[in-house]
Amino acid sequence: MEYKNRDRSNLNITETLSAFGSGLDINHIPAGVTERACLLIADSVGVAIRARKEAESTPALLAAVEQMGMTDGHGRVFADSRGYAFPAAALINGTLIHSLDFDDTHIAATVHPSAPVLAAALAAGQMANASGASVVAGVVAGYEVMCRLGRALKPADHYDRGFHPTATTGAFGATVSAGRALGLNAEQLSMALGICLSQASGSMQFLVNSAWTKRFQVGNAAMVGVIAASLASQGFVGASEAIEGDCGFLKSYSPDPDSSLAIAGLRENWETLQIGVKPYPSCRFSHAAIDGIIDIVASGIEASKIAQINIGLPRKGMDLTALPQAFRRKPNGVVGGQFSMHFTAAVAAQTGNLTWDDYDQYLTDSTTLELAQRIDVQEDSEMDAIYPERMGGKVSIRLTDGSLQSRCIEIPKGEPENFPDAKAHRSKFISLAQPVIGEQASHLQQKLMAFTALESLSELFLEVS
Repeated sequence: MEYKNRDRSNLNITETLSAFGSGLDINHIPAGVTERACLLIADSVGVAIRARKEAESTPALLAAVEQMGMTDGHGRVFADSRGYAFPAAALINGTLIHSLDFDDTHIAATVHPSAPVLAAALAAGQMANASGASVVAGVVAGYEVMCRLGRALKPADHYDRGFHPTATTGAFGATVSAGRALGLNAEQLSMALGICLSQASGSMQFLVNSAWTKRFQVGNAAMVGVIAASLASQGFVGASEAIEGDCGFLKSYSPDPDSSLAIAGLRENWETLQIGVKPYPSCRFSHAAIDGIIDIVASGIEASKIAQINIGLPRKGMDLTALPQAFRRKPNGVVGGQFSMHFTAAVAAQTGNLTWDDYDQYLTDSTTLELAQRIDVQEDSEMDAIYPERMGGKVSIRLTDGSLQSRCIEIPKGEPENFPDAKAHRSKFISLAQPVIGEQASHLQQKLMAFTALESLSELFLEVS
């Protein structure tokens, strides 16, 4: 979806988004958008539940939260019976949703919307004893703001400055979702966005050593939203023109932002419908190539017969998953594996899939790492030309007998045009949640899909206590 540029000289972006976010009611949202939001919420909760028990960063995160005295409160975390301070609950849930790199994506903005937006809305919703309908309205408002800001920054430019878009734009999306759940008016929400501006952060430096900061900074964005909205609710004054100002978000965080995209199509084109879900727990840039590899090996090709795999990606996909190639061919830790096109391709070629459990099994597997040495990734001009509207990839597999099979995948599985059906969605949720919460998983998934009917959020957390 492309929007026409508008005159940027008189755009009151902060005021416009604040009025939108504070005034959005569940009855103003098309039914299809609400339904999609509930599906995205459920998808995210399944990931969070599994990450609560299995993500290697979780024990340190929870220990630090306890050390800081943030465990005495009424904020709830999925798959956890303990109560936390509300900002801490947002931090933990947001981090968990992002910890498996299995959470939803908005390609054109190149962000993962649910981790910061949903986590903040849940925490603020518990603070305000809000209904499910109110929280869903906040989530949709947060999605819309976050994704539009991601577009306006121009994702490749924002990445080139070293920022992590999910964390930076996520802080603003989280502020809107939390503010809506707390019932802020437009003026208060504008102040909240000004407070958020002082806190929005997130660096791609995590790629150097597979750091857990990728997960934390997204959870931190959720916490930032709760803090900003709470301060504004008590009359704390934030910076005006937080988004469009000369020292505001867009001009400070990107060299040539298209400010008009921050409000383009508001209330008409719903960015929520452009959010896709992941079939594989890895960087979204790797998914099109993985789809191609899985399709090729499904014809009966054995991994032992593969001589060479060549992959073509857009430039930014190269930066995030393929360079330097020697480093990516032997990733360090789960985060390194998730951002290695070579490793994820090698697993897909061997197994015909890529699952969360594969990291534990294959990260040190000599056969997998040897196959990764025979994988070469190059920038592809055609794939670069369709980014960021599409996150495509090309794959060619040459066998030891000299034969060659190739695929070009412009739209990976899980995108709105290639969205999973209800059965596939439910299967992903159950596969993630059932090992942690057992037979409660099925009932919880049903409640999440009917989120707007909830009278209280406690109905969700009692299921996993």
